Order: sequence, then structure tokens, then C-alpha cells
Amino acid sequence: MLSKFFPHISKKPLSERVKSRDAFIYLDRVMWSFGWTEPENKRWVLPYKLWFAFVNIVMLILLPISMSIEYLHRFKTFSAGEFLSSLEIGVNIYGSSFKCAFTMIGFKKRQEAKVLLDQLDKSIAECFLMTEAIYMDLCTDVCPLISMLMARCHISLLKQRLRNLRSEPGRTEDEYLEELTECIRDHRLILDYVDALRPVFSGTIFVQFLLIGTVLGLSMINLMFFSTFWTGVATCLFMFDVSMETFPFCYLCNMIIDDCQEMADSLFQSDWTSADRRYKSTLVYFLHNLQQPITLTAGGVFPICMQTNLAMVKLAFSVVTIIKQFNLAERFQ
Repeated sequence: MLSKFFPHISKKPLSERVKSRDAFIYLDRVMWSFGWTEPENKRWVLPYKLWFAFVNIVMLILLPISMSIEYLHRFKTFSAGEFLSSLEIGVNIYGSSFKCAFTMIGFKKRQEAKVLLDQLDKSIAECFLMTEAIYMDLCTDVCPLISMLMARCHISLLKQRLRNLRSEPGRTEDEYLEELTECIRDHRLILDYVDALRPVFSGTIFVQFLLIGTVLGLSMINLMFFSTFWTGVATCLFMFDVSMETFPFCYLCNMIIDDCQEMADSLFQSDWTSADRRYKSTLVYFLHNLQQPITLTAGGVFPICMQTNLAMVKLAFSVVTIIKQFNLAERFQ
């Protein structure tokens, strides 16, 4: 049913040529509507830039400021529960603005990464505003995930090729060496692709890690001390959504680290024992490079992995423990 409206999600026949950059089609269309890309027709550059300025000033600057002003005007009328419930969203809105800014800045880097993918292939006002804010936030969360999923796709293809090295009888040693050299070249392209995306995702994930500790801490305080049953259910759903913003990407980064080890194992387990000296010396060099895992860091500080994601969640529990020890919740009631 969905394939009628989104034909690119359907499985393609082997006879149809597809590109890795096709995975970004729907994401790019949504980003285009925010002004985060470039118009195809150069005649529309000026109107597109004006649209970019209008949408992003309203969504990323004026919307968070207006929420802050609203807090100041209505501060005395808030109960503790109401204040904490709305503060969770307010903090997340500011974090979302920074994440969106990092994603916009990284547009040219993403375009460079898509060029590398091409080489690998040769192998209602308030409702409207909040909806736009949600979709912008979704784009910042989906963009790293799709990009690294494509990296893992090519890593999996390379892993199969490494496993099948020297498995075709009747070929010459020069042909076997050329096949190994092509694998080395494609591995270098994968590393270049990840390096191009590394500065793009570093700031985005760093901000999201900070948001997890802050937002989950506020949510748990509200949940444990001020919430009713139904507001508690909504808060739990919100906490789950915030946790899921980084969990898939961190899990994917862990899988890529495991894939790097499996690539090295696949190369070592290939039929190289009867090869000549040139092939063996090249294989040793390549094996050393494959044993270096592909890792990403958030802000150059935190490694992006499941361990860091869990550490940020534990930070929220630490905040609640401090609140309980000092009886700060009772002072707000």
C-alpha cells in the first residue's frame, strides 16, 4: 500500500539499476522543503534563499524564544508538574535548533559523501509550527542513520568479496592480485565516505547526548514526584522517544565495529596460503588496515556507541538520586 505513494521503498528487480544515493530521496525532499538543500533550477536561488531564511528564523530562532517568553509571562501560574512537563519540551526545542543547525552546515559534506557512494556503486498555525519542528528534528535523527546504513551496506558487500577471494580456479596470480587491489581501493572509498560524514554527525550526536541526560532527568523528576497517571503515561512515552533518538544510531555504530572485525576475519580465512609473495605481502598490509575499527565520536569527546548511550541514560538516574537526597522535590510542592 505504501509503495503506491512511495515507490522507492519497494524492492527493485535485479534488472533495474539502482544507486546508493536513492536511499536519500525522501529525506532530501523533506529537507528541500525547509530550505536545507539547493534548488535544481538556478533561477529560483533567490526565492529559495528567502524561503530558507524565513522558515529557519521562525522555526529555529523565534519559536524557542517565544516559548521562553511564554515561560516568563506565565511562570507564576504554573504548578510544579505543569512547569516540568513543559520544560522538557522547551529544553528539547533548543537542542533541536542546534541539531538542525549542524545538519544544515553539513550539506556540502553530505553531497561529497554521495559522490563517494556513486563511486562505490560501480560496485493551523501552532499545529503547523510544531509539526514542522517535529519533522525538522526527525530529519536530524534520520540523516545519520541512513548515511551509516549505506556505509554498512557497502561494508557487507566488501565482506562477501573478501570471503570469496581466490575461490575461482583457473585465474592467474596477476588477476588474483588485481581483485585484492580492487577490494583495498573500495575499502579506502568506504573510509573516505565515513571521514566526509564524521564532522557532520559529531556536533549533532553530541547535542543529542547532552539532551538525553538533561531531558530524561527532568522527565523522571516530573514522573516520580509530580505526575498524575495520564501525565505519567505521556511522560514515559516522551522519555522513550528521546532515548530512541540516539539508540538506533549507537547500535548501528556498534554493528559497524563488529563488521570491521568480520572483514578482517573474512580476509584471513580466504584461500591465500598458496598465493605468491606479492599477494601475501599485499594481504598483510590490507589485513592490518582492516583491523582498525571504523568509529565515530560526538563532539570529539564521546565515542558514539551503546556504552555511551547507556551512560547518558544513567546520568538521568543520578539527577533523580540527587533530588531525593536533598529533598528538593518537597520544596517545590
